[in-house]
Amino acid sequence: MRRVAVITGASSGIGAALCERLLHEDVGLHVCLACRNTEKANATRNRLLSIFPNADISIVQVDVGNLKSVLHAATEIKKRFNHLDYLFLNAGIMVNPRVSLGAFVRGLFSRRAIQMLTTADGLMTQGDRVTPDGLQEVFETNLFGHFILIRQLEPLLCSLEKPSQLIWTSSVNACKSNFSLDDYQHSQGQEAYSSSKYATDLASVALNNHFNKQGLYSSVVCPGVVMTNMTFEILPAFMWKLLLPIMLLLRIFTKTYTLTPYNGAEAQFWLFKQKPESLNPLVKFHSCTTFFGKNYTEMRKMDLNENLAEKFYQKLLELEKEVLMRIGEPQHKK
Repeated sequence: MRRVAVITGASSGIGAALCERLLHEDVGLHVCLACRNTEKANATRNRLLSIFPNADISIVQVDVGNLKSVLHAATEIKKRFNHLDYLFLNAGIMVNPRVSLGAFVRGLFSRRAIQMLTTADGLMTQGDRVTPDGLQEVFETNLFGHFILIRQLEPLLCSLEKPSQLIWTSSVNACKSNFSLDDYQHSQGQEAYSSSKYATDLASVALNNHFNKQGLYSSVVCPGVVMTNMTFEILPAFMWKLLLPIMLLLRIFTKTYTLTPYNGAEAQFWLFKQKPESLNPLVKFHSCTTFFGKNYTEMRKMDLNENLAEKFYQKLLELEKEVLMRIGEPQHKK
């Protein structure tokens, strides 16, 4: 039976590169591009078909920052498929990211230089805004929209006979210090992206605790530092080109400068080939590239505890109930 993979944010960057890598591995895989912009999705589909003429590639329109769009997409996916093997939760945003030049200079000449350069901890701030759903946009797009998608697709994901994988795109920038259970949408801070990615890590751990016995397994990956549309919002493309030689040299000290979307998709691609029940739910899978350009996946234990993950999961369930009631949609039924 043909396997099915749904990839959010598949029209460009890491998502598009992942689609190509998946089809190289298994041209019989049905790849569903779950994208906000259907014009870009069609362009990506056409490019993939030029490489794999016999591939089975479909498109579903979804904006994970809009819950009605998520619910509509989930309904469409349930009409098309009776089982999902892989759900890559890859779409994400960073609103008005800004680099602090002062923090960069101070950090560069301190003991935490490598940590700063590999995680951007304390180096960047981001803005945020409220969506029509009444939620913080970064939280809704990077985490909650995906959470609702999973909840809606549970009938397609939970099967003891045929396990399914959730594979979240997290970040090395997911810092415990930037997350608060009392303000899990991060409406009061300037590290919304970091907070949302730490929340992603927590959600993944909780989902494993609740759904492994039903055949659903969740993992988180870090793609490393990759040149995509998101990074071009931080600095213009020409600046990244000027910095490229320096970043290549930094691979001597850290392997997280993957730089290209193809390299950044390494951990996602590696997980695609694993038996999900054999994976450690408490580690993050990092895409790494050596100085000589060899890609590999590295496992690193996440800085979190399962008690906090469960408390956060209950918060998400409460928010799901509240928001679906507010927008006039039927609540999830177990």
